[in-house]
Amino acid sequence: MATLSGKTALVTGSTSGIGLAIARGLAAQGANIMLNGMGDPAAIEAERSGLAKEFGVEVLFNGADLTKPDQIAALITEIDTKLGGVDILVNNAGIQHVSPIEDFPPEKWNAIIGLNLTASFHTTRLTFAAMKAKKWGRIVNIASAHALVASPFKSAYVAAKHGLLGFTRTIALEGAEHGITCNAICPGYVKTPLVEKQIPDTAKARGMTEAEVIKTVILAAQPTGEFVTVEDITALAMFLCSDAGKSINGAPLSIDGGWTAQ
Repeated sequence: MATLSGKTALVTGSTSGIGLAIARGLAAQGANIMLNGMGDPAAIEAERSGLAKEFGVEVLFNGADLTKPDQIAALITEIDTKLGGVDILVNNAGIQHVSPIEDFPPEKWNAIIGLNLTASFHTTRLTFAAMKAKKWGRIVNIASAHALVASPFKSAYVAAKHGLLGFTRTIALEGAEHGITCNAICPGYVKTPLVEKQIPDTAKARGMTEAEVIKTVILAAQPTGEFVTVEDITALAMFLCSDAGKSINGAPLSIDGGWTAQ
């Protein structure tokens, strides 16, 4: 049953990985979709048209650079004009850089804070009033286990994700009386195309096999010894967007194979 029929969802960073999986999940529930992200134009168009055809919903794409507030504003205006406004906002777009603090490039810090944290402020502030007017809204921020714990050499990413959790809790309080929920999904390591590309490079750099890299480097923090899947995250996001999830608000929801239980 298309439980989200008539709703419109904006999923940032939705041209691959977690974002695309969540967009597919929402489309399967009947929501119209605005895709956003980077990648090969032909591949993006194939995903857009494929989603629309498979699920019989409207699917648009806007390649707004979310580090630029004016482009975010134009993105929201397009959704308002063509799809009737945002009912479901999934803030997923993000980047990473790993470096000791003394060598951490300031431009990388600014870019990571800008995309992983500040962009969520802009998308939320520009869609919140319309959600309040409808007395219904779902905001799902894709945070990270790093919203709850730290790892060395990831100062900007950890700071951004901790900030995103604080932002989530604040917006949850502001929306609680208006039928709006805001929650943070906090995944551990997920086997996305981005992570898969890092495995052979890390194996070469460390003189390990790819299997050793997965077990002793990437998944060392996760007691299950397994990757979280995009399907796992999508299922949780769908629950949060459903009526059954209406009383979950301001929550950091760990989905990390036990990482943050340690």
